[in-house]
Amino acid sequence: MTLRNGVACAAVVVLGLLLVQARAEETIVDGAFSEAKDGFWGSGDVVLSREDGRLCAAVPAGGQAWDRLIGVNDIKLRPGKTYHLGLKAESRGEHRFSILVQRAAEPWTAQARLDGRAGEKPADLSLLFVAKEAEPAQLVFHLGGASDPWRLCIDDVTLAASEAKQPVSAGVASAVPAHGPSPLEALPPLVNQSGYFLDGRKRATIISSSAKPLAFKLVDAEGKTVGEGTALPSGYDPTVAADTQVADFSAFRRAGDGYRIVVADKKSFPFSIGHDVYSRLRIDALSWFYPQRSGIAIDGAIAGAAYARPAGHIGEEENKGDTDVGCLTGAVAQTLYGDWHCDYRLDVSGGWYDAGDNGKYAVNGAISAAQLLGTFERGMVFGGGASAAASDSLSRIPENGNGIPDILDEARWELDFLLKMVVPNGKPLAGMVHHKLHDTEWTVPPLLPDQDDKERALHRPSTAATLDFAATAAQGARLFAPYDQAFSQKLLAAARKAWLAAAANPVLYAPQSDGMQGGGDYDDDDITDETYWAAAELFITTGEGKYLTALRASPYWAGPVFSPAGAFHWRNPAALARINLALYGEKLSKKDRSMIRKSVVSAAENFLKLQQKEPFGQIYRPAESRYDWGSNHAILQNMIVMAAGYDLSGDRNLLAGIRESMDYILGRNAMNMAYVTGYGSVSPQNQHSRWYAHQLDGSMPNPPVGSLAGGPNSTPVDEIARGKLKGCVPQTCYADDIAAFGSNEIAINWNAPLVYIASFLADAR
Repeated sequence: MTLRNGVACAAVVVLGLLLVQARAEETIVDGAFSEAKDGFWGSGDVVLSREDGRLCAAVPAGGQAWDRLIGVNDIKLRPGKTYHLGLKAESRGEHRFSILVQRAAEPWTAQARLDGRAGEKPADLSLLFVAKEAEPAQLVFHLGGASDPWRLCIDDVTLAASEAKQPVSAGVASAVPAHGPSPLEALPPLVNQSGYFLDGRKRATIISSSAKPLAFKLVDAEGKTVGEGTALPSGYDPTVAADTQVADFSAFRRAGDGYRIVVADKKSFPFSIGHDVYSRLRIDALSWFYPQRSGIAIDGAIAGAAYARPAGHIGEEENKGDTDVGCLTGAVAQTLYGDWHCDYRLDVSGGWYDAGDNGKYAVNGAISAAQLLGTFERGMVFGGGASAAASDSLSRIPENGNGIPDILDEARWELDFLLKMVVPNGKPLAGMVHHKLHDTEWTVPPLLPDQDDKERALHRPSTAATLDFAATAAQGARLFAPYDQAFSQKLLAAARKAWLAAAANPVLYAPQSDGMQGGGDYDDDDITDETYWAAAELFITTGEGKYLTALRASPYWAGPVFSPAGAFHWRNPAALARINLALYGEKLSKKDRSMIRKSVVSAAENFLKLQQKEPFGQIYRPAESRYDWGSNHAILQNMIVMAAGYDLSGDRNLLAGIRESMDYILGRNAMNMAYVTGYGSVSPQNQHSRWYAHQLDGSMPNPPVGSLAGGPNSTPVDEIARGKLKGCVPQTCYADDIAAFGSNEIAINWNAPLVYIASFLADAR
């Protein structure tokens, strides 16, 4: 079970040490630990002892914060009543932890939270909060996640009704700022800067410490008031470390441009309301892949004059690839791969450049191509027969009008490259797929692909890359069959061969390097999820029993696969496999397909419940509210789970949730920014890239319209984050700077789900 802080948290205020608290209605029995009557418990291998009038907890290392708990149950609170939580805490060495007052049963809704720290000297921790509900509650300490075992001792624990009216902040050991005004309160109301559906949910988020519901107005382009309402206080949100309110103006249904939400003297950025909100984004997000192509000159008449450039890596100076590339050799190869070597050279031109560098990676390329293929397949099966996903003139690519849908044309650019990454017949590991191809040392921006003069090298094949290729090739085989039978058969034959090769080499893992070898690692030492995905796509395409047998043997056949911290990604595509089995697994038995479909719909419904607690509307629940690398991508993948749930169930609540989650991506966030270039009033212009490097070289362009930025990242991995973003609250751990690759990179596996969701939202009415 997961015990986490919910957005229903009440206001948390750190109190002064001298503040006298009323002791009426004490809810903690024997909080002084002097009578052996306390009811504190421990879980996650935490060992409790009572020593000298204190409760001490021996906490094992590791786990998530909520994996190591102490707590006490049977707490009864009165809604609307102010309560004081206080205690003393000490530990050997400084340690941080969280204390929550929360519901004692699912969904474990938190009413208050204090993030405290303890050290050698006893620290007084204290907070005031207003109870929100009368449901039985518990006091819980989150103690997990430390690198080493540690010990916490607490004393004088009290949770009692208080008559305090004006709390004071002073000197309390807390990692959370004194609850009150936040710097983010200077922000205007936060909205989807692109727009809202006429018939859909329309909400804005206001960051405010006001305890009173705030009045808001909806004004049109001329400033005329066309609607009024009162925002709903939504409690403390740890992702912004501030209180929030949500303004709901869904009842307004008049199409137009230039609308704004006004609260007091603050106006939101303008937005539109209409029937067609995402058709342009579907085009732009898909067209983004064309200038990302390797091995082809980019035509300015198609991509835009600023993006015209020579072909990169076609074996001409300054390049040393990619038409004739050998395998990595020397000390680095020995360190990474032992005695592996190859005696052949391959033409591995084509494909997409992965992200901001010139590398090409099979695992990331495969899942990105698969999600474009999935966009097409979803449009054909669930798009009502009129989805633009089938169009041969949808995106800005040179293949327009060739009789093949543009989405398939774009996916084929990567599929053709992946076919070239296969180890040739007659060679050791034949049928396996080389894990990656990139420079042998890092390049730095600004740098056009054709000016890259570094040596290129193939890295050892991996089981993960081979299975990912098998999955994507099998998917491509069934989708290309009506358009190019020969290519379809080629893909299926390669997928079958890759499946067998992976089975013969089941533990050829991609290792982690020192990060100095010119490209990303995409390391992975667990291929059970890739095996499940490959078996799923091969079974969907062929219906052959051997693939069903492999599916049934997988731990993912009926086990959990959907995480609200990010449903799936290149390292674990199991949830993508589950979704496709649910959507397209007609060859499954009725019983099996029902089980799989129910699991997807159930996951979508659970995501919806989590979303309803988020005042910014995003479908995302990372551990301890810390945003991950590529957080925007994780949100989009979670939306795809809900999209599948909607396609399977027809539940329009799921559709409304997907639409609302897109609000966050397009401006309803603490950065007040639409994270897609060219959308809204403010959008990223300086994503990390070698050639979209206008910030460094005025002759180079900014990233093209439709480029998704990775999004806030709580882990500081670049110098911008370690400097300008030091101490950032999760939603603000982002910088629109070309050097901020940890939060502001572009990537094929980030834009691919953007294409899927934009297409879904354009079609699903």
